[in-house]
This record gives sequence, C-alpha cells and structure tokens, in this order.
Amino acid sequence: MRWDAQALKPAQEEMPGAAPLLPLAGLVRSVSTPEFAGVTFHEVTAKSVLNKVPAGSRMPFEWTVNPYRGCSHACVYCFARKSHTYLDFDAGLDFDSQVVVKINAAEVLQKELAKPSWNRQHVALGTNTDPYQRAEGRYRLMPGIIGALADSGTPLSILTKGTLLARDIPLLKHAAAQVPVGIGISLAMTDEQLSEAIEPGTPGPRARLKLVSRLREAGLPCGVMAMPILPWLSDSDDALDSLFASLAAAGATGVTAGALYLKPGTREWFMQWIAARHPELAGRYRRLYGTGSYASKEYRTWLAGRIRFFKARHGFTGSHGFSHRDVEDSPVDDPRGEEAAYPEGSIPQDRSGQARSAQHGSGQHASGQHGSQSAARTSQPTLF
Repeated sequence: MRWDAQALKPAQEEMPGAAPLLPLAGLVRSVSTPEFAGVTFHEVTAKSVLNKVPAGSRMPFEWTVNPYRGCSHACVYCFARKSHTYLDFDAGLDFDSQVVVKINAAEVLQKELAKPSWNRQHVALGTNTDPYQRAEGRYRLMPGIIGALADSGTPLSILTKGTLLARDIPLLKHAAAQVPVGIGISLAMTDEQLSEAIEPGTPGPRARLKLVSRLREAGLPCGVMAMPILPWLSDSDDALDSLFASLAAAGATGVTAGALYLKPGTREWFMQWIAARHPELAGRYRRLYGTGSYASKEYRTWLAGRIRFFKARHGFTGSHGFSHRDVEDSPVDDPRGEEAAYPEGSIPQDRSGQARSAQHGSGQHASGQHGSQSAARTSQPTLF
C-alpha cells in the first residue's frame, strides 16, 4: 500500500469547531502503516529546528537538532521518555509508538543556518531521540540535515543506535572533507537476548559492532557510548570484558561507559519492566536507586573501577573509566557531572586534532596496550 493511503486524518479535513487530532503545532497528518505495526507517525511542519542547549549545561555542545520526537527503538531505559509528556503523550508506550516527524526539518535548518547571526557552532544530532530510528528509512530527513550543516560550514556530531546510518557513510565522508564531524554509536552490551528484551526496536549488538567497523574502514571517527550499564544484568566481569573486547576488535575510537540513569518518566517505565521480567531484582533496584535518578555513589565508584580495568585491558587508554567524570577524582558527589564528556571520535575535532568543545572525553584506543592494573576481580558491593 502507498504510504499516503494510510493517513488517519489530514489536518485540512478537520471539521470546523472540532478538536484537533492532537495538540501538536504544525500537524499535517497522522499516518499508520502495516510496515510499522503499532506505530503512528505524526507529521508536522516545524518553524525552527535549531535548539539552544540551556545555559549552565555541561554538555559539550551548544546546539542540537532532533528531527524526530518519540522513538520506535523502544529502549526501556531511554532517558528522553519524560519529554514526550510535553506533547500530551505518556512516557511509556506512547513514547515508543507515537512518533512526531518534522518533515520540513532540512529546509528550515538551511534557512536558520543562512542567517547572518549564525556563527557555525557545533550542532549535535541524536541527543534526545534517535535520528536513525526505522522511520528515517522512509522520511530520509538526515541527508538533507547533514548536507545543510556541512554546506554552511557547521561542525556536526551524530549519536545513534541505528545501523541505517550506514546508508549515509558516503555523505558523511563528503561532509567530513568540509567540516569537522563526530560520530557516536550507543552500545552497552553484547548479550543479544538482553538487548532484544530491553531495547527491542534497535539493531542488535552484532549489527552495531559491524557499523562501528564500517565507519572506521571508511576513515570516519566512531566513539562508543557504553550506556547504560545495567546493575546485575550487564555489569559482571564477563559482560564488561566481552563489551570492551568487542569494541576494541571493531576499532572504536574511544569509549565512555556509565551506570543506568533513571530520571522521572523513565524510572516508572523501567521499574515496571524489571518487576515483570526480573522480579528477583525489583527490590534490589529500589534500594540501589532509592528515590533518586542515580545509583548510589558506592555502586558508581565500584563500577568505575571495573570499567577502568577492562578499558585498560583492551587498549582504551588516556580517559576516565566512568561515564563522564571519574567518581573517585571528584571532590563532590555530583552525578550530573558524569553527563559532561563524550568518547573520542564522537565530538568534532578541528584540523589540529583538538575537540571543538572545552569539555570532552579523551578516550583513545591504543591497540595492544594493556593496563597494569590488578586483574583480581573486585566484588560488587553487597549492600544491595
């Protein structure tokens, strides 16, 4: 069937005085197709797509573009779930199945980048929801966005789980000849069964590892964000060893890793999943996270040590072992500081090889270099 034939309700056909289908600004139509069973796409025209990162943020970029809101990857742990409630959707199933598509994103971006006030600061793509989720195969928004950024002289970075990015490798190579480009892949486990259960709409770990290799073979950088590490599910020595060995073999430029983050909206959805799939862990998770979004400092410090050890074992040197700031080196227990750094390769670098942001990860893979840290297994904290 043709995609157009699946429109649930074109905006222009609304009856006078009738309530709109959804309170979405610029709604053109809502579409559901057999190809994406259970998912509805709400096509909107956006007035602006460049988003300014709030002042005081520790993110290593000041601007973002998110062509989609909601994500069919359906990662149970996704930190962006709460943002869907701003559109009067819920943070659970609606986040997975009600996807907003900014169909004019590339055209609007091109106009915004042409303004005399634009000073060509790094723009990050994929910071909220994945720009290479399955719908991108249909809407093809990313080629226009990448082209607009590169043609305007604007450095860019992409973070994704989507192997559809491979489609745009030639375009990214061309862009990298014009402007600094960073690419990050999100991959925090090698267990295919666990991945299928907790991130059911994503390509599996093996597919993402192949994508890392393809990017490196194409001469493009590729950092890996190994987040979230899941307490009692993906934090064993065997799991961490497998993860970092696989990333090294794939040629990842650098890696940062960190524990599960359960902000409101995500926390409720994740705890329901744990109770249903792993009821034996439900109480342990409640104790570990208490009433907050972060695992206890004791757990994060323990995990940081294990990550440092396995990164050194597999040749990833010159970077902190925890997600964004080493817990043991921090004088204050400030978990938000861990959001600040990204792995080597994921942030654009200038022609001298320096990252274009003041705060960035410095992880680098040095093949064959093994750390001298003790190989003795450090037991997981027993308080939980």
